[in-house]
Amino acid sequence: MDVGCGRGGTLMKRLRRKTNPGVVAGKVQKKNRTERSPTFDHPARAQPSVHRLKPGVGYRHVLRQKDVAAFLGFLPDWERLSEGLNVVLLAPGDGWADGWYRPGVVAVCAWERGLWRELTRDGYVEHRDLFERLEVSCEELADGYYLCKFTESAVRAYQLLHILLHELGHHHDRMTTRSRTDACRGEGYAEAYARAYERLVWDRYLSTFGLY
Repeated sequence: MDVGCGRGGTLMKRLRRKTNPGVVAGKVQKKNRTERSPTFDHPARAQPSVHRLKPGVGYRHVLRQKDVAAFLGFLPDWERLSEGLNVVLLAPGDGWADGWYRPGVVAVCAWERGLWRELTRDGYVEHRDLFERLEVSCEELADGYYLCKFTESAVRAYQLLHILLHELGHHHDRMTTRSRTDACRGEGYAEAYARAYERLVWDRYLSTFGLY
């Protein structure tokens, strides 16, 4: 059923320990969010394109454009889901979010260069089932945080099977409102959407990418 709501964008928060990868040799580097980036707010095209921006200081793109294209190619109902979507963006790393969405653009942020990540207890518990399936080794630290020892393949899987699907969930939310101007059902809707789609494409993901 269609719903109505207001305008706005969304960020997928990390639920992780805040670090500052923007410090190199004691000098604070320019933040990614202040740098100019291409404008993607052009009229919707028949199929979205996949763009890659520089990852930023302290980050790297584990995902490649061809990974994203291959993944999108086997999503159920992709032709309908892609309606109104201009760009899937490999965006610069962000200290506050793993991905974001605004009308017409779905973004997956670059990952930390070191790959390993410390999560809050809530962040670990929320995604523990997926981490176990991706064989990510996680251990509780003395201060209550969890050290999750991601590999490149695990990062790739997590970004495609969860972060990208979560942001596509926000797009689906917007496109099923009356006005099609905003994703108003929030993080719960996008998270449930990602979980449902993850189950649908899990076997296809393994046959295409594997876990190692």
